[in-house]
Amino acid sequence: MKAVRIHEFGGPEVLKYEDVPDPKPRKDQVLVRVRACALNHLDLWVRQGLPGVNLPHILGSDIAGEIVEVGEYITDFKAGQRVLLAPMSFCNRCPKCAAGLQNQCRQFTVLGNAVDGGNCELMAVPAVNVIPIPDSLDFNEAASVPLVFVTAWHMLTGRAAIRPGQTVLILGANSGVGIAAIQIAKLFHARIITTAGDERKTERARELGADFVINHYQQKISQEVRTITKGEGVDIVIEHVGPATWSESVRSLKAGGTLVTCGATTGPKADLDLRFLFSRQLSLLGSYMGTMSELNEVLGHVFAGRLKPVIDHIFPLREIQAAHEYMAKSQMFGKIVLNP
Repeated sequence: MKAVRIHEFGGPEVLKYEDVPDPKPRKDQVLVRVRACALNHLDLWVRQGLPGVNLPHILGSDIAGEIVEVGEYITDFKAGQRVLLAPMSFCNRCPKCAAGLQNQCRQFTVLGNAVDGGNCELMAVPAVNVIPIPDSLDFNEAASVPLVFVTAWHMLTGRAAIRPGQTVLILGANSGVGIAAIQIAKLFHARIITTAGDERKTERARELGADFVINHYQQKISQEVRTITKGEGVDIVIEHVGPATWSESVRSLKAGGTLVTCGATTGPKADLDLRFLFSRQLSLLGSYMGTMSELNEVLGHVFAGRLKPVIDHIFPLREIQAAHEYMAKSQMFGKIVLNP
């Protein structure tokens, strides 16, 4: 089969479109022909070098396609079914997995990170990762959903415990997590403030359900939040940018508010005035992906049409270097998808 592998860490030039042996599924696995694989910022970070990645390595976390073959132990799937893959790997045996807390499993990782991903034509995966998709969702749309929607769902419902009527600040309206979080918060009838860098992204954010959009290049986020909320601040901040926005995110919280972070796009180090933290009784929460239960819950809303994937651009897999360069510019609004 054709696949894109990295044999060393570095820039887009290390992505090599090449022939590799077809995977041989075990008796407890399903062989899937990949029809679409969406990009995430994780792909850029793994390509540049992360601990635990063995070379050569195949990137790609968000995968949709059709079943080619099922192992003899598998009885609930058949060849030809249209599916997406849960974008995670876990042992499925430990106490955390048995309790349905797969994202706390000590072996937990994201597809395309410590294990090979979907930048290829065929994948052999455990049956637990395979989720049928309805005919209303094409492969590109299906591949645009799993990682960002389960991440945003876990942040808002599993960690921040969002309630109807709350005010939520969502950083980066054009990002995959931002797009998902805006729609999920709207599902809970929240008042939504988000940030964007230009007029086009502002309009798209409003179309998704944002009530207010702050230009993070021209306006000070916390000041605008205070103006919008009449000095009160927001109940929840969805943060994934890191030090570039961290202090503004914290200052945007109301007394007793909650900040949830799932990433560090601009770096891993952020300053925090502990006096501000304890005097205002703020909650700062970490969030990593989500559980299988949460993935299936949010997919139920996607399959019913209440939440919708947004696609910015589709590249052939052989043009993956151009796709990585495009993502690095952060000009997209929605997902970038690769088609083998």
